[in-house]
Amino acid sequence: MKPLRISSELVYLLSLALLALAVSLTAAADFGVSMVVAPAYIVSLKWPVLTFGQAEYIVQGILFIVFCAAMRRVRPLYLVSIATGLLYGVMLDAWRLIPALSPAAVGAAPMPVRIALLLIGMVLTSFSIALIFRVYIYPQVYDFFVKGIAARYRLNRSRFKQLFDASCLLVSVAMSLALFRGFHGVGSGTLLMTVCNGFLIGFFDRLFGKATDIRPCFSTLAHRFDNGIE
Repeated sequence: MKPLRISSELVYLLSLALLALAVSLTAAADFGVSMVVAPAYIVSLKWPVLTFGQAEYIVQGILFIVFCAAMRRVRPLYLVSIATGLLYGVMLDAWRLIPALSPAAVGAAPMPVRIALLLIGMVLTSFSIALIFRVYIYPQVYDFFVKGIAARYRLNRSRFKQLFDASCLLVSVAMSLALFRGFHGVGSGTLLMTVCNGFLIGFFDRLFGKATDIRPCFSTLAHRFDNGIE
């Protein structure tokens, strides 16, 4: 079957919207959010004056500094990942305006619905991350960190993603215990996503490689991005 041709720019926007939806679903399920976004979620729980999306700006900003230090360089083009993070944060807060996904609705649904929200959110998270890895526009800082460091040091991206996820889990647990003296924002769902996300991302990445032909509308711009990450 002929691969489906899609523009990179459209995939970029679609993947961000789906990722924000996925995070909103897992937050509403209240089994613990993804280990990657858990630090920001914990911050928003501790200081409700900050929305989930606004807390993301703070955490991603800190990670961006770590990224630049690891890359041993700072390039203006890297700031696109910050812009992507800002767009993602806006989408995340927009999804949480839906009553069923709002902060007030967290954990309020019947248990079967909560389990379904978690599973759908987990699969959708991996689906959207695998998509955004295939576009030239830099993803939000979490995924840009994985993509950039793996490219810079020639690491297996799926395996490095698993290591990154495990590190985020440890940081999330430490933050939760330090700020709440208990588990808030992390739970059984967080553990499940830590174990499964790397494998699911790898599966969807291979699937997209066979079933899609994702090409940029602006090839010259795409070339600049490709050369700018390494």
